[in-house]
Amino acid sequence: MADANILSAVFKAIKWLIWALSPKMRVEGLENLPDDGAVIVGNHAHMYGPIAAELYLEGVHHIWCAAQMMALKEIPAYAYQDFWSMKPWYTHGYYRLLSYLVAPLCVLVFNRAHTIPVYHDARVMITFRQTLRLLRDGEKIVIFPEHTVPHNNIVYDFQDRFIDLAQMYYKITQKELCFVPMYIAPKLKKMVLGTPIRYRAGEPMEQERQRIKEELMAAVTHLGRSLPPHTVVPYAVIPRKDYPFSRINE
Repeated sequence: MADANILSAVFKAIKWLIWALSPKMRVEGLENLPDDGAVIVGNHAHMYGPIAAELYLEGVHHIWCAAQMMALKEIPAYAYQDFWSMKPWYTHGYYRLLSYLVAPLCVLVFNRAHTIPVYHDARVMITFRQTLRLLRDGEKIVIFPEHTVPHNNIVYDFQDRFIDLAQMYYKITQKELCFVPMYIAPKLKKMVLGTPIRYRAGEPMEQERQRIKEELMAAVTHLGRSLPPHTVVPYAVIPRKDYPFSRINE
């Protein structure tokens, strides 16, 4: 019990430190959140996205997190490949060492934050069952679905299998799940929520999956471009000089 209390205190101290060192976000568009359970979908913006969601979203919410970042033995390989493998070759040794050094800290943080482990194998149903239980209780789920395929200057392409939650949720509740677009602009210190995109229960799932994905990417893009001109923090780990600008003609 004492060890658990110590770890809890350490986590709270780390969370406070992250809050102190990260941009203080102003949240706009909270009125767009439905009263029922909903899925908030946003741009990753490196680690700014999950940090902002953890610290600044109101109400009870849980964030999808790669399960590898919650397991001590899996963190080094995953962290190196996902965060640092594109760094210059002469820094690879340093980042491989760093991936091992941060592993215990990641286990502490990601297992105590409001997270849901996301699996990409047969265990994926654990992810979906836990998510559906929380949605049914009226909670909000936050997902950052970008992957390494470029889409435009605001977002990378979205993975789309998370959208299947809508069909499962409808079977359980007879309610059409809403997906709320979110754009995070660390340079402006803003997090903006847009108009919900509702699942249509009567349409084929493959068609709905594609529609919702495209509408979400378009909505997040619109939110980003409607803000004052700013430098976009992209999903990919690229040199800062290559970060895109929010207004493509400026």
